Amino acid sequence: MADKPSRALLLYGDGLAGSIGPDHTHLHSFASRACCGFLALPHTPPPGNEDARIIREFLELLDANEAFDNAVMKLQCLTIPFMMRQDAEVLFEHKSQEKCECLTIRERFMGMKAAVITDNFSLKIIGDKLGLTVFQWKELCKDSHSQVGMPDLASGILGLLGFEEGKTLNTSQFDLVFAHIGANKKILDSKEIELVNNLAGEVTKIAVSGININSRLHMSIIMSYGSALGDDLLNFSLPCTDSIACRELSSVAPRQSYTVKGGKPRENFRHHYPMLLAQFQNAVTRKDMVEMFSFRDFEANGGNLVIPADRLLHEVAFKLWKSPKYGA
Repeated sequence: MADKPSRALLLYGDGLAGSIGPDHTHLHSFASRACCGFLALPHTPPPGNEDARIIREFLELLDANEAFDNAVMKLQCLTIPFMMRQDAEVLFEHKSQEKCECLTIRERFMGMKAAVITDNFSLKIIGDKLGLTVFQWKELCKDSHSQVGMPDLASGILGLLGFEEGKTLNTSQFDLVFAHIGANKKILDSKEIELVNNLAGEVTKIAVSGININSRLHMSIIMSYGSALGDDLLNFSLPCTDSIACRELSSVAPRQSYTVKGGKPRENFRHHYPMLLAQFQNAVTRKDMVEMFSFRDFEANGGNLVIPADRLLHEVAFKLWKSPKYGA
C-alpha cells in the first residue's frame, strides 16, 4: 500500500482482446511488469444488440448491473440511432427515479471523483446517471486534425488525474478516469487496438519519466472479448470449470473466492472468455511471470488469478483510499 492515496487510470479495450497481436509491444511490455489475471463475467443470455452488451459489461465493471438490470433488458430490443437518442434519455431518466436507483460513484466510495472517456452515446447516459463526468475522446486532443497526437492525448488524460508537465500536483480534478475504447469504430481516426496499445506505451513513458507519478498512478488495462466469442470454449475457460472431475472433488476442494458472494455460491458465472486484467503501480502491485498480454500467458503465469468483474472497482477504490478495505 502506498503512503499516499493513488490516482487510477483504467484503460478498457471493449471487445478487443481477440485483436491483440505480437506487434502490440506496449501492451506486452505493460503485462510483463504488471500483476495479471482475469475478471469473471456473469453468464447471461445473448444480448439483443451490441449496444446492450456494451452497457451490461460496463455496468458490471462498475458493480451497478443489478440496479440497472431492467433498463439493460429493455435496451436489448432497443437500437439507439441518432434520431432515437431522446428516447434513450427518457428511458434512463425514468429508471433513475425508481426505488432501486443505483448510488453514484461519489456516494458509494467516500466522495471519489470519477470520469469516463467514451464516444458511445449509451455509456454517456449511463455515466451521467452514475455520477461520472463524461468526456468525448476529441475533447482531450489539442490537435483536432486526422493524425492523433498520442503524447498530447496521454498528457490530457493524465492531466485529469493531476499529473501535469511530469509532476504530481497536490490536488486533482479526478481520482479515477475510466477510458472506454471500443464500440466497433475508429476513435480519432485510429484503430481501436492501436489506440489502446499506443496509449499504454505513452502513459507508461510519461509516468516513468515524471516526478512521483509512477508511485502514485495505479494503472489497469482491461481487455474483453465482447461479442467475439468463438466455439473453442475449452481453451479459453477459467481453471476448475464445471467439469465432471471438478464436481467430484467439490466436497473436498475449496471454491475459488470469485465463485462465492456473502458466503453463498455464485451460480451464474461464465467460466469461458473472461476479461483480461493487468495492473501496475510501482512498489504497490506485485510482478508475476507474464511476458505477453494473452489468455494463455495469464493462465499459465498470472499472479492475480480470477476476481469477479463487479469487484474490480472496489479493489481500485481501496488503492485510492476511497474504500476501507478491498471488497468493501
